[in-house]
Amino acid sequence: MQKVLLVCASPRKKSNTMQVLEECAKEIEQNGLEAEIISLRNMNIDSCHACLKCAKIKKCKIDDGLNEIIEKIRKSDGFIVGSPVYFGTARGSIMAALQRIGMVSRATDKFLSWKVGGPIAVARRGGHTATIQEMLMFFFINDMIVPGSTYWNMVFGWAPGEVEEDEEGLETIRRFGNNVASLIKKIKD
Repeated sequence: MQKVLLVCASPRKKSNTMQVLEECAKEIEQNGLEAEIISLRNMNIDSCHACLKCAKIKKCKIDDGLNEIIEKIRKSDGFIVGSPVYFGTARGSIMAALQRIGMVSRATDKFLSWKVGGPIAVARRGGHTATIQEMLMFFFINDMIVPGSTYWNMVFGWAPGEVEEDEEGLETIRRFGNNVASLIKKIKD
């Protein structure tokens, strides 16, 4: 079965970012694909050391749990990341993870090439577009396919559950999930 892996960068237990990714995952599943969400909440993701050992050992030399996520990405057809915006940009943990995932892909079998996906940003007021742009660079430099939606993949909310009030934002995310699933099915046909 075709699958999309979604990664949540929020450190909060009751996270708006997780709630938004769950909406996206529901849409993907309604299109007949499997969706799995992984949280970085209890992980301490280190930055890439640029040691290039991944080219020889076919995984990252840093043992902090990211290699297990990399294997899941390798086996998936799609990859979506969601980050809260606390200080105007994506959380450091997701950017560290993306840089290492990209390095392993580029140094080994280029497993990210032609995967479908994209970024999602969740914030109280601002920083959404900067966060999306920052994460989007990962998708483009790794030869991935990023479908559009009805607006930018952003949802407004601060307090737990507040994202439910941003119906336009949630509809944008649902449409994005639908477009990811539809594109994967077309590519695989």
